[in-house]
Amino acid sequence: MHGEEDSARLHGRHARADEAEVDLWRAAAAAVPAPALTGGRFRTIRAQLVRMAVVPLLCLLVAFGVGIAAELDTYRTAEDVTHSVAVALTVQDLIHELQRERGLTNGLLGGQASYTVDVAQQRKRVDAARGALDRLIAAGGVTAGARTALGQLDGLVAVRAGVNARTAARAATFTFYTDSINALADLDLGVDRASDVTLRRGFAALQALGAAKEAAAKERGFLNGVFAAGKFTLDEYTQFSSIRADKLSALATFVRYATPAQRSRNDAALSSPAASEATKYEQTAIRGARGDRLGVSPPAWWAAMTTVIDAQREVQRAVGADIQANAEALRDDARTALFILIGLAAACMAGAILLVLASARAITRPLAALAAEADDIASRRLPDAVDQVQTTPDAGHQPLAGVRLPDKASVEIRSVAHAFDRVQATAYALAGNQAILRRNTTESLANLGRRNQNLLRRQIGFISRLEREEGDPSALANLFELDHLATRMRRNAESLLVLVGESTPRRWKSPKPVTDVIRAALSEVEDYRRVSLRRLDDALIGGGYVTDVAHMIAELVENGLAFSPPDVDVEIHGRRLGGQYLIAIIDHGAGMSDEALAQANARLSGSEHFLVAPTRHLGHYVVGRLAERLGAHVQISQSPVTGVTARIMLPATVLAAPGELEEPAAPALGTAGPPGAPAPALGP
Repeated sequence: MHGEEDSARLHGRHARADEAEVDLWRAAAAAVPAPALTGGRFRTIRAQLVRMAVVPLLCLLVAFGVGIAAELDTYRTAEDVTHSVAVALTVQDLIHELQRERGLTNGLLGGQASYTVDVAQQRKRVDAARGALDRLIAAGGVTAGARTALGQLDGLVAVRAGVNARTAARAATFTFYTDSINALADLDLGVDRASDVTLRRGFAALQALGAAKEAAAKERGFLNGVFAAGKFTLDEYTQFSSIRADKLSALATFVRYATPAQRSRNDAALSSPAASEATKYEQTAIRGARGDRLGVSPPAWWAAMTTVIDAQREVQRAVGADIQANAEALRDDARTALFILIGLAAACMAGAILLVLASARAITRPLAALAAEADDIASRRLPDAVDQVQTTPDAGHQPLAGVRLPDKASVEIRSVAHAFDRVQATAYALAGNQAILRRNTTESLANLGRRNQNLLRRQIGFISRLEREEGDPSALANLFELDHLATRMRRNAESLLVLVGESTPRRWKSPKPVTDVIRAALSEVEDYRRVSLRRLDDALIGGGYVTDVAHMIAELVENGLAFSPPDVDVEIHGRRLGGQYLIAIIDHGAGMSDEALAQANARLSGSEHFLVAPTRHLGHYVVGRLAERLGAHVQISQSPVTGVTARIMLPATVLAAPGELEEPAAPALGTAGPPGAPAPALGP
């Protein structure tokens, strides 16, 4: 009656045997972690690019740092030179005024009383120049050497007092002024150690001109006293010759270091009418080596020589201005170069960072898009396609869509995308082949199960006929054992049909009492004598569900017997719970661990497929399939004392109302077969 229906379902229900494979696809996709930095250093492409850019960028920054440091040093040097030249010119102002005071004082001590007023005025100029230098010292603008040189001028008050009283010696006074001037002129302002050659040459020219001007001032002051006295002494002439030689040597040094413009200015100062007149007086002094009367007016000599020295002072200021201009130009160039280097360093750093970011984006964005595409394939598209091909393996299926290439993808990323395409196509083809193979396997198992069931049904019918015709109790007991073995074999064949999604052809039209169903289940169990029926509330099982319920109870009872001691019974209880019926199968074996219980309940719930489990657990999968078919709930839990308890909760749809019972109940326990045997197996 049900053969055609079962045959029609064969091709439509084979997908249930392959649900586990689709679940495995989805589980595998879910198990793949999302791309992330999972510890360690430089695990991302962006970090790798940063690491590659750090070393050359650091080298570039070091190179720029060296250049910036050099330019900064040049800038500071130029600043120092500018300030040092200003200090040097301030010192030269004081030297210039001291030179005038020295000359006038020497003339006054030589007997030229007309210099009294000039000496007084010159002393004020010296004091003003010293005040300016003192202010520089107070501002920290000069070195400690300048303070020492100025300290020598502290004796100037006493010298001036001696000059006023006419008690000071002319030679000693001249030497005091000269030593003070030399101390100021010899100050080390550090300009000669500048790295710029032009600055060093300019400062050398300034020093040489200062030395020439000092020699000219010494000559002016010295001869002022000699001309006031009228003639040379022997020592004075020798001193005059030394002063003149120093002047000529300093002028030669100036010519070697000075620029053409500076030499031209100095030549103009030395070729003026006053310079010519001073040279004439100097020649007169040169001819006075034998102590003859010189006959030179000291004021005239003083006026001519002062004009020359003042002109040299202007040349000196011009040289100082040139040095300051060069230092300022060097400072401006260094500042410009410093800004350029800093700008280039910042631009290079910004460019390197932007290049790294752009490169990272050019790589990571397509990779991220490709990863999202691959994740979508693994988690949705490919499992859905596998599900479809598993459900309808014979239907024509559209080929899978290829991996979408990200925009502006590189050759390498395109190669990875094509590799994903090949993997996807291979997996899809493999799933199709497996679907066909499983369909064929399922059909073969179903066909084999039906053949076995038909043979066993005929065998059981033949044995039943022999039992009815046999009168010998011993032979009848043997036939009953043979019948029992055949019944168990029939259950195994039905289990095979259940696993491949087929239903049993044994169907009852009328409901059966639950006690008869349980006894029929025990007839399919080998060690049925160890099963004790406890309290069983009355209930009827619908005829269409009798075989499945008996099969499910037999599997669980046999499982309980297998894991119980041979001298301990397995108990069966039945309770009505509202509209449902609970059957509890209790064994008193060693029990199960929590992990084993969880795995067993997963198998009983139908969430796992029997093809992925060991064969010793096939009974659980059979029960799970039957429970799913009946809408029943089966669960195994720990017993209160020892062992485990299997609970079957039959829904109201499986139960029948008492008025529906049409056929007489099955024979009571022990009414057929040898003493103690269960009721005969339920069958059509």
